[in-house]
Amino acid sequence: MSDAALPIPASLEADILSALGARSIVLVGMMGVGKSTIGRRMALRLKLPFVDADTEIETSAQMSIPEIFERHGESYFRDGEARVIARLLDGGPVVLATGGGAFMREETRARIAAKAVSIWLRADHDVIMRRVRRRADRPLLQTADPEGTVTRLLTEREPIYGKADLTIASRDVPHDRIVEECIAALHAHLCGEHAAQPPADVASALR
Repeated sequence: MSDAALPIPASLEADILSALGARSIVLVGMMGVGKSTIGRRMALRLKLPFVDADTEIETSAQMSIPEIFERHGESYFRDGEARVIARLLDGGPVVLATGGGAFMREETRARIAAKAVSIWLRADHDVIMRRVRRRADRPLLQTADPEGTVTRLLTEREPIYGKADLTIASRDVPHDRIVEECIAALHAHLCGEHAAQPPADVASALR
């Protein structure tokens, strides 16, 4: 068999899309871990639509998330969040960034498990604090002790985030490196051990 007749290997992205089918990719994790930034770049790589659940909630409610919290409370917000995520997953495949508390709701986790592959972007307390201090619009951090709140939320949420299909460390490296790691992890998860090895640049990013 001549070299010319050898099949051209499919790309990681094409393999992932084929294995995903109608399922979406859902990013979960704490505020400030980079779900929207990483999600947008991953969506570009995979040629999928990117959707930010928080943006969709604000559009649907015609008010900002801080306003929803202030006027109606967290419980009302969480109910709306669950409905919006359910609708978005029904319209997949997309790359979906979710709010920090979305994955805490059991029905949402079950829906994500049925209709998506979930990735937990896991960041250390210090990384999260450094990032969230840059923004004043985090309703759950409008407390006298934001640092203590982040510590409490991490303690409550990390065991639940750990139920995600994949975990990727979000840290202070170039965003594209995190995206490469997500793509490589998705490929390994969806395409199994018989899948083609990731290219050298992805393998080196994982070391």
